[in-house]
Amino acid sequence: MTTLCRQQRSNLRSLLNHAPCRHNSSTATLADASLTWPEYLAIRRAKRRWELATTIPATILGFGLGAAYFGSLEGDTTKPIMGIDPLWVYSGATLACGGFGYLIGPTIGSSIWRLTHRRTMTLIDARDREFHRRIVKNRVDPRSQSATNPVPDFYGEKIGSLHQYRQWLRDQARYRRKAAWPED
Repeated sequence: MTTLCRQQRSNLRSLLNHAPCRHNSSTATLADASLTWPEYLAIRRAKRRWELATTIPATILGFGLGAAYFGSLEGDTTKPIMGIDPLWVYSGATLACGGFGYLIGPTIGSSIWRLTHRRTMTLIDARDREFHRRIVKNRVDPRSQSATNPVPDFYGEKIGSLHQYRQWLRDQARYRRKAAWPED
């Protein structure tokens, strides 16, 4: 089992490192290379890891910069800001800076990942479009959800392998049946 995984990883690496592409063309197609679904899902899973890996430092950096700036401001309790004690306003602003870091982290990670995988982006983008088409085709109607019965993974964000995709399809079918024939 381990040699099969190593072989698949080495095939994936060789595809990512040596994919032929035309650089001086407006169409920029890849003539001979193709991306299989397991390879695409492995790439997608790696991209999500990059996004997560940059979210954590971006959150800490945002919080730290907010704390450094708003911690250095002097708050006069006799002069409230919009009727609120300055300590509370500065604390909220510091937390907002950390939240902004949390929101911007995946964007930074995705940008860095796209820069490091420029050679195969046309293949990956084509698979992304096909994957999105399949997700839209197979997902359930969200109008039938309720607070006690939410739609399972509506955008298919947690799909990282063929096994997880098949499980997602089963979950969608189960939800569809449950919404059509409620258990009363």
